[in-house]
Amino acid sequence: MLIYHEQTLKSSYLLYNLIMKTPKSLRLHISIFGRTNVGKSSFLNSVLSQNVSIVSDIKGTTTDVVEKSAELFPIGPVTFLDTAGIDDDTKLGEARKEKTLSVLERTDIGVLITDYNGFSEYEHDLINNFNNFKIPYIVIINKTDESKISEQKSEEIKNFTSHILETSVTSSKTLTDDFISALLKIVPDDFVNTPSILGDKINKSDIIVLVTPIDKEAPKGRLILPQVQTIRDILDNECISVVTQVENLDFTLKSLKIKPKMIVTDSQAFKEVNEIVPKDIPLTSFSILFARLKGNLDSFISGANAIKNLKPNDKVLILESCTHHAIDDDIARVKIPKLLQKKCGFELNFEYKTGHDFPDIAPYKLIIHCGACMTNKKEVLSRIMICQKQNKPITNYGIVISYCLGILDRAIKLFEK
Repeated sequence: MLIYHEQTLKSSYLLYNLIMKTPKSLRLHISIFGRTNVGKSSFLNSVLSQNVSIVSDIKGTTTDVVEKSAELFPIGPVTFLDTAGIDDDTKLGEARKEKTLSVLERTDIGVLITDYNGFSEYEHDLINNFNNFKIPYIVIINKTDESKISEQKSEEIKNFTSHILETSVTSSKTLTDDFISALLKIVPDDFVNTPSILGDKINKSDIIVLVTPIDKEAPKGRLILPQVQTIRDILDNECISVVTQVENLDFTLKSLKIKPKMIVTDSQAFKEVNEIVPKDIPLTSFSILFARLKGNLDSFISGANAIKNLKPNDKVLILESCTHHAIDDDIARVKIPKLLQKKCGFELNFEYKTGHDFPDIAPYKLIIHCGACMTNKKEVLSRIMICQKQNKPITNYGIVISYCLGILDRAIKLFEK
């Protein structure tokens, strides 16, 4: 088994960019949990062969989530998340515990580390959380060089899972290989067979026209991530990608001798593009493609249809995955509120949350998620699950925009079963 690390990759610029520049949203998220001083940080340092996390005998050394990206062969690009001890009883322990548990929402695989001292209510609670969030997990019994876990505790762990690794993370010479072998038995299918954005809807040599207005919030000289990933997916499927802006769309379509298989537009240009594109050419948006790739399209459509149930002054929560400086015509803070209130015919109260923290959704009548280009699929699905359990409608930017413009049926027609 091979594992590539950042410092060794930098000597090969191409390999470094292929591996270390893989977007975090497309990486397998492996989160490390356990009590204080069971060896969580030592485990991460040993697997990566570098000092990523501070290791100390003092309880509560890890105070916040430590994230580290790497390449695990043959699994591919991963992100490790090293969390604070779940039994941290220090002054800030409760806040650290809350931060640790929030990581569950974006965890693809859990690693629960324990030792010969026992398997107590802390481990039981973590496993219950794994099950609630449908997270496959491995239990690592650490410090076998100091003492063996009792037969009774060993049997207790086996009642929970058969995916158990007994080791000493500081002295085992085969830890990385043993860990990867255990991972391969539980890694989700999505990471073994990476889903295609458009692969099931296009055929070799199809022409796909992408309408990509230059986003003012995108870094200078770059397209935004969903556009880049869609272009790559089209090329991977041996199709032809034609990229244009709204102003040149009509000319582009008239210039093509063959009718495009479909048009994919930035959601913010939906209205203008819908007016230009002939009705016999399928039309959708990048945001809707990613609703399908990262979340659950049916749930998001159902959430948009719940807009008709809103009442004046209802609270609407808008979730933004990435932090950015809001501009004058910001899609989340300006365009969507205007569209939604115009559609409803009355004022609504909008609140915003940015990043990974998912708030209490009890006060809200509608949740609108961003396109999730910077968020992994597990986090989006976890949020959908939480909303469904509380009977709260959830949708996303592209779907709510197309709903408000009256073109949702056209925008999702491609994906009707």
